[in-house]
Amino acid sequence: MRSPSRACATLGLALVAAVGCTDTGDDGSAERPSPANVPSATGTPRPSPSPSTAPPDPVSLPGLAAREHTGTDLRLGDVRVRDDAYTQYAVTYRANGLTISGIMNIPTGDGPFPALVLAHGYIDPDEYTTGRGLAREQDRLARAGYVVLHTDYRNHAGSDDDPDNDLNLRLGYTEDVMGAVLALRSSARDEIDGDRIGLLGRSMGGGVVYNTLVAAPGLVDAAVVFAPVSARPEENVEQFQRDDPAAAEVEAEHGTPERNPAFWREMSALTYVDQVTEPLLIHHGTADETCPVRWSREVAEVFDRAGKDVELRTYEGEGHTFYGQWPDSMESTLKFFGDRLN
Repeated sequence: MRSPSRACATLGLALVAAVGCTDTGDDGSAERPSPANVPSATGTPRPSPSPSTAPPDPVSLPGLAAREHTGTDLRLGDVRVRDDAYTQYAVTYRANGLTISGIMNIPTGDGPFPALVLAHGYIDPDEYTTGRGLAREQDRLARAGYVVLHTDYRNHAGSDDDPDNDLNLRLGYTEDVMGAVLALRSSARDEIDGDRIGLLGRSMGGGVVYNTLVAAPGLVDAAVVFAPVSARPEENVEQFQRDDPAAAEVEAEHGTPERNPAFWREMSALTYVDQVTEPLLIHHGTADETCPVRWSREVAEVFDRAGKDVELRTYEGEGHTFYGQWPDSMESTLKFFGDRLN
């Protein structure tokens, strides 16, 4: 289904050109386009940009798209959980030179199984322990027959450190998720179908999913987000970090939205929605006080206006953590992935 060798030469440059003008805890015979500059798990040389093209800011979505990304060396460690439905392992993999930890649920039975990469929401890295944040989803999805790889991100649990991650508006988390997909694809494990991979993100992880869709179209087959953060990073800073010294450091380095609007525009997935090729399902509660539902309504409107395959499902009275209506949201999630990954 998916070829890791096509359309590699164009996306990064396309994004650059576009800039210049503007938690809680198929079946078909044609090859699918592959993500720009994510040509294979181990990476291959990228075409050099035209001498007349200025390189993008490394701290931007065009900069992220222009880089070569790798994901390799998926290793299973100790068994953490074993029951009749699946076995959960501690895992590590390599993403752009860093070792990233996480957990992986492998369903019982004969594979290969489609796979999902899970991107968790914000949890203080000093308090975070491996696999935290999406326990309900990890279990339900594995029981439905998906290999589930939950990444811890850099600076979390057993992952390597990246001291510049916060200053770079946590773009490293997106690199870690892209690396997870590539590591699954390159693992050659019999249980994993590397041609059927989706993404699921919650809260901050929803923003990671947005970034992945615009920076690496073709990398996955479909994506789901729950109660996602804003696709405009300045809104996230205002909502979550205004009193945090990290916000002052970011604005000292990159400028405020008023002083340097180009930087903040290049950090927003909404600027590059035309690049998205995968279907997106958004779940959001109308009573979410952490991530207001208006953020998801804007994303759905912009995606729809651009002719993208997007669906927003709202849940009356649900807050950020999804309690009473979580089973309904998961049934629609399973149908969405089932229609696109099976």
